[in-house]
Amino acid sequence: MPDARLYDTDFYAWTQEQAATLRRMAEARVNTELDLEHLAEEVESLGNSDVNALASDLSRVIEHLLKLEHSPASDPRRNWMLSVVEHRGRAQRAAENSGSLRRMLPGLLPNAWKYGRRSAAKAMELFDGFDPATLPAECPYTLEQILDDDFWPASRHGLG
Repeated sequence: MPDARLYDTDFYAWTQEQAATLRRMAEARVNTELDLEHLAEEVESLGNSDVNALASDLSRVIEHLLKLEHSPASDPRRNWMLSVVEHRGRAQRAAENSGSLRRMLPGLLPNAWKYGRRSAAKAMELFDGFDPATLPAECPYTLEQILDDDFWPASRHGLG
């Protein structure tokens, strides 16, 4: 009997468990009119949407931390800070609500860094004339800093 509480406590894990069960039923050729294999794909996809949203939130936090640290622009800084607060909050809630997603965080960080850095580099190049090659090649922020409400990198241009 499936653990229905998992649906409420770790939605991602529930979707993966349900997809696996549907696939086992399809393999066993359970006599049903349901399209089990496609149902399994769709249920699995629901959980993967949560993973993608979490990765996107991490990327956005990284992008704006990089801008806050490296951009010489002063005007949009408050918007970047608000974006960091918003996306940190989303990532924190996702991790709090799903042990599975919380355990995935370290594995999501490399791609989040890649895409966050790319977005920050392109924006600063277009709007600030910033040379993207001067951004660090490796993520200078730990996962703990990325999720820490009190962490803000110092501006390299003395901006507050």
